[in-house]
Amino acid sequence: MAQQTWTAVDACFDGLLVEEDEALTAAAAGSEAAGLPAHQVVPNQGKLLHLLARIRGARRILEIGTLGGYSTIWLARALPEGGRLVTLEVDERCAPIAAENIARAGLRDVVDIRLGRAVDLLPQLTDTDPFDLVFIDADKPSNPAYLEWALRLTRPGGVIIGDNVVRGGAVVDAADSDPRVQGVRRFTELIAEHPRLTATALQTVGSKGYDGLVIALVTE
Repeated sequence: MAQQTWTAVDACFDGLLVEEDEALTAAAAGSEAAGLPAHQVVPNQGKLLHLLARIRGARRILEIGTLGGYSTIWLARALPEGGRLVTLEVDERCAPIAAENIARAGLRDVVDIRLGRAVDLLPQLTDTDPFDLVFIDADKPSNPAYLEWALRLTRPGGVIIGDNVVRGGAVVDAADSDPRVQGVRRFTELIAEHPRLTATALQTVGSKGYDGLVIALVTE
């Protein structure tokens, strides 16, 4: 019953507040048809990312984990003229599907898709301008490493967002041996310990079930 209620509430708010156009619905449908994992953000979460990027006034965005490009489209649409989004994807199945979805949305010249392991690609970004917002939504065991690189690559005043950190509540269990749980636990601990970060975490319920995210501000 709880899941039915969460899904119904999402549908209600999406209908009132979330402008999901043909390019977004096609991106979601195309990813599903291609058999990609159903890990993408849902419409209201995509709109949240879009709003956070606009509130920040982001001109450069880094996304770790492209999947089918659904969240990429939401984020890229928040950029002003001349803005740029770099997105990193390890799965060779995902990158061409994401590229097609992003092109359909008219964002081919805004988004730079890079294929490979993020830990290998991130060092290549040190000679570029710093980012204003980083969205981390990839393999959770690597979240601590992604945080380290996000801090190197993000300017003061930038925002770092980590998705799927609640793991159905398992994040509270220090003895849980799941490397994804251990990854998000260490990720959150490192954020808490870091002198350049101030952050909060939110539990979420909705059409994707029970999870949550961390939002951190780079203070200096």
